[in-house]
Amino acid sequence: MSNGDIFVGEIIGTAILILFGAGVVAAVVLNDSKAKDAGWVVIAFGWGFGVMAGAYTAAPLSGGHLNPAVTLGIAIDTGNWDKVHLYVAGQMVGAMLGAVLCWLVYLAQFQANAEEKKAQPTLGIFSTAPAIRNPVANLITEIIATIALVLPILAFGLTKGLGESGTAILIVSFLVVGIGLSLGGPTGYAINPARDLGPRITHALLPIPNKGTSDWGYAWIPVVGPLIGGALSGLIFNVAF
Repeated sequence: MSNGDIFVGEIIGTAILILFGAGVVAAVVLNDSKAKDAGWVVIAFGWGFGVMAGAYTAAPLSGGHLNPAVTLGIAIDTGNWDKVHLYVAGQMVGAMLGAVLCWLVYLAQFQANAEEKKAQPTLGIFSTAPAIRNPVANLITEIIATIALVLPILAFGLTKGLGESGTAILIVSFLVVGIGLSLGGPTGYAINPARDLGPRITHALLPIPNKGTSDWGYAWIPVVGPLIGGALSGLIFNVAF
C-alpha cells in the first residue's frame, strides 16, 4: 500500500463511518427528523453499518483501520510503526469531513433546532458524553470497551477464511453493534479517538446557532481511554496468541 493510498483510503473510509454514525444520532435526536426518538438500538446499528460501509470502501486502499486505537494495536503487535502517522492523519481528516457532511445532510433540522425556544445541545450528535461524569469510571469504560473491539479484530486476523472471504469486516461491524448495545451506556462508546476528537473539533468550528458547548474538559477521555485500550490489546495479543 502506498503512502497516498493509505492516507486517501483512511480519509474516505472514516468520513463514511462518521457520516453514518453522526447521521443516525442526528436522525434520532433532532426534532423534525422522520427518525425522531427511534432509540438506542437504531443508533447502535447505524454505527455498525457505518463501520461496514467505511471499512469495505477503504479496505482496498488502506486496509480500513478507521481508528487510531486499531492502528496502534496492530503496530504494537507487528512492531511496524512506519505508516502509523499516515493512518492517524487520514482518520482525523476523514472524521472531520464526515462530521461536516452530516451537518449538511441535516442542515434544515439543525436550523429548526436553533429556532426553538429551548434549543437542544448538539454536541452529542458529533461526539460522546458520559451518562454520569466520573473521569476514572469513564476512562475505565473506554479502555475496556476498546479492548473488546481491538483484541477481537487482531484475533480475527488469525482466521484466514475470514480475510479470504471478505467477511471479516462484516463481523467487525456486528462487533461494534454489540459493543454499543452492551457497553455503550456509560459513555456512549467512543472506542475511537478520531471518531470523537475530529467531530468535536468540527462541532466547535461549524456555524451551528445555539449549538452549546464542545465540552473540552471531557474531550481527553475518549482519546486517552481508547489509545490505552488499543495498546493493551496489542500487548495482550502478543503475549496470549
